[in-house]
Amino acid sequence: MPYDPKRHADRREAIAAEMRKHGGGVMLLPAADEKLRNADNEYLFRQDSDYFWVTGFDEPQGCALFFADPPKGKPRFVMFVRPRDKEKEIWTGRRAGVDGAKAAYGADEAFPVAEMESKLAELLDHPGPLWYRLGSEPEWDERVARLLNGLRAKARTGVRAPAVVADPGTILHEMRIVKSPHEVERLRRAAELTAEAHLAAMRDGRPGAREYQVQSEIEYAFRRRGGSGPGYGTIVAAGPNSCILHYRAGDAVLHEGDVCLVDAGGEFRMYTADVTRTFPVSGQFTPGQRKLYDLVLEANLLGIGEVKPGATVDGIHEKVVRHLTEGLLRLGLLEGSADERVSDDSYKRYYMHRTSHWLGMDVHDVGAYYVDGKSRSLEPGMVLTIEPGIYVAQDDEKAPAEMRGVGIRIEDDVLVTAAGGENLTWMVPKAVQEVEAACAR
Repeated sequence: MPYDPKRHADRREAIAAEMRKHGGGVMLLPAADEKLRNADNEYLFRQDSDYFWVTGFDEPQGCALFFADPPKGKPRFVMFVRPRDKEKEIWTGRRAGVDGAKAAYGADEAFPVAEMESKLAELLDHPGPLWYRLGSEPEWDERVARLLNGLRAKARTGVRAPAVVADPGTILHEMRIVKSPHEVERLRRAAELTAEAHLAAMRDGRPGAREYQVQSEIEYAFRRRGGSGPGYGTIVAAGPNSCILHYRAGDAVLHEGDVCLVDAGGEFRMYTADVTRTFPVSGQFTPGQRKLYDLVLEANLLGIGEVKPGATVDGIHEKVVRHLTEGLLRLGLLEGSADERVSDDSYKRYYMHRTSHWLGMDVHDVGAYYVDGKSRSLEPGMVLTIEPGIYVAQDDEKAPAEMRGVGIRIEDDVLVTAAGGENLTWMVPKAVQEVEAACAR
């Protein structure tokens, strides 16, 4: 994976500046570990997003440690990494090792992971805050607690344990929420891979196919253009399965007259798209499906149009909810007035999730949604999804028969710019005529 040492060094400088505003101290970021799938076979490795964003290092195990202002005689940026091992590298590939961590990744000092416990105890002898995210990894929580207790026990000898454990996310996640031009380009590339994948799904999602077959076409498209694969679990949901929000592609058959909902995003160099499209298996929407689809598409376009600096995620969601509720009343799925049905949450029978979430390295990316108790204002460089949906359960006897078992979701990825919102996933068909044309056999 291409690595720019200056980009990551600049990030560390910016992080250190933010740390100084809150007492300085030292930040500890664990790398992701490999996880066993079965026997001695691991799941496909994916680096921790915070760790990679700060270091650019894509190997498992170890951690990174850096100081806002290092004590005299101590290094500023320290990495603990797997050492070079000729025999193991035959099996699992070349490692950067201790020397590589310094020469290629900018560490002032580096040590093998086997020395982590003893060296960390020395390096954490510092009175400022320890920036470490409690609660994410139990093994690391135990290690940090053990290290702190050991330091406190040596207080009579002049050793100083960090007085405060602070969440590094209050710094890192607020920096990650606004994307740099470089990050936006990676998201654009992820969007291009994803567009090809959704077109493949519409093309191959024909009657008689199974969900896993459509999934295979989608994930092949991610890889063939240079992506690393899916950025999250691919959802291919045919027929009534389209009403299950986090359904995973199974072996259900796509039937004539059904819709197929595909929620899939390709990952490109650690950044993921997140797109949902719903298409008719037969190539044309039925009248009942078309009514639901048109309403969701209107809400999707409305939400995208509301994205601009100063807008809020809550405000966009409220407008989308209002529009969907009015449409549900017109279609006979709800009764009464829009004010009543919004007020009593009756609309959640058919639209039970939020309209947006942040997007970036993680599909549900980091960053606060509320600041000082208020819904956060959008700023240029933020990226969020717009994903309204309507889901009519198969056993919903109050709904018209033609709409039962039909789930529709349309989701796009939108970049906030000074001029408004830019839809990064515009090239994925969603107008009815475009979707039906993409499904043409």
